[in-house]
Amino acid sequence: MTANHAPAARTELADLLADAAQSVSGILTAEYPTAASRSYLHPVLGALAAGPRVAAGLNERLEGFVGGESLPATPAGLFALASYASALGWLTESLAELTTSVDRICTRVGIPTQAPGPALASPATVERDGEFDFAFSAVELAAIRTAAAAAGLAPGDYVEMLSESLLAASRITDACMEISSGLMEDATYVLGEASDSVWIGEGPDSLPTLVRSLLTRMGGAE
Repeated sequence: MTANHAPAARTELADLLADAAQSVSGILTAEYPTAASRSYLHPVLGALAAGPRVAAGLNERLEGFVGGESLPATPAGLFALASYASALGWLTESLAELTTSVDRICTRVGIPTQAPGPALASPATVERDGEFDFAFSAVELAAIRTAAAAAGLAPGDYVEMLSESLLAASRITDACMEISSGLMEDATYVLGEASDSVWIGEGPDSLPTLVRSLLTRMGGAE
């Protein structure tokens, strides 16, 4: 009975990590309807709307994982728990950074900071004649001026806000891709073990992928 139970437990653990990876990657394909007056925020609104829901769902599953009648006590269970918790923490931090970036953009254009909603007031016009630092074609310039007018911004301001939005979108994309791929690597590792002997040992290679990634990031920040 015990021999048959271990593979099933590992399958369940691997599914937990794989499902989390799919949820995180889904943030990158989330769409949010963006009014013309907010078109410069379009690159980030999908992730801003979907990200908190995904994080809340992952947190709920984590609470169920550790709050059941029996806590994860096997090496594989502890390994999966470390991977899952690292992913949730990383995602939460990345979403906080995204929110901060959007707050900064909203403050600069003079609109109230709030989560995406179906109705948003038009922003106050920024009284500044923006100068372009990029070379645009005539068609691109016309499109920028049209979008800027709809947003109530000077063309230069519009380009600047859109650039900040694209940069924030790039950061959350990189984070979600790394989190998702790390979870999948750990899921494969847990599932591929011949016995329930996965263990967080002394060597760095024995740690979950996301834990190693976080340690590398912390080391690079010092």
